[in-house]
Amino acid sequence: MEERNLRKERIGVVVSNKMECTIVVAEHRKEKHPIYGKFVNKTSKFYAHDEKNSCNIGDTVKIMETRPISKQKCWRLVEIIERAK
Repeated sequence: MEERNLRKERIGVVVSNKMECTIVVAEHRKEKHPIYGKFVNKTSKFYAHDEKNSCNIGDTVKIMETRPISKQKCWRLVEIIERAK
């Protein structure tokens, strides 16, 4: 029996849900500048598969890496952690 590798998981905020079965999730983080030592805000966007179109803009969600679904989409929605107000 083969063992699967661990899949990456990310937590982020939904910034777009205008596509069919697809959401765009932004992950915000702070990185220290290598020379100046100041913390800089960085953002990464991920295209994730949302089978039921259940997410709205502003929701906090958890996504997991998966096989490529389309050209840009290789993440899928695992759960909605918090709904937008």
